[in-house]
Amino acid sequence: MLLLLCGGVTPTGIAHAAGAQSPAAAQAVTTPTAFELQLFYADRTWNWEDGAAYFAQDRRMRAWTSKPDSISVAEGTWHLSNDGKMCMELVWRSSAYAAKPIRTCFSHRVRDGKVEQRKDPDGRWYSFRHPSEKPADELKKIQAGDTRSADFEKAQKLVDSKS
Repeated sequence: MLLLLCGGVTPTGIAHAAGAQSPAAAQAVTTPTAFELQLFYADRTWNWEDGAAYFAQDRRMRAWTSKPDSISVAEGTWHLSNDGKMCMELVWRSSAYAAKPIRTCFSHRVRDGKVEQRKDPDGRWYSFRHPSEKPADELKKIQAGDTRSADFEKAQKLVDSKS
């Protein structure tokens, strides 16, 4: 604690300083706070291979998927926690099935300056964001604003017309 007050070193800085002394400490893992995660998701659209999800500032959320034989839409909320989790609670519906609530969570961690993500409960960790932003980073699929609202509305009309 004294180092924090006197030297202005953050807890992450302490882990990095310790890492210079031992290989095990170099693998120090921290967890992003809810505030830090908010910077990744709030008022942004996460583009998927077959759809997208929009994370509104007020924690509302909507998503859609479009596969060759089915279109689905979802509405609900998203939540963040200080243990590095982002959870989506969405009610999905399509012309093929009635509304069903689904909770999906992703864990995040910071290791060696790189943010990693995995689907809970037991997905494998993958790169979410490198310090130098690599093309393969999942964060590259997230755009500022509600960039796919027209696609959501089109999918919603198709689902509604067949229900």
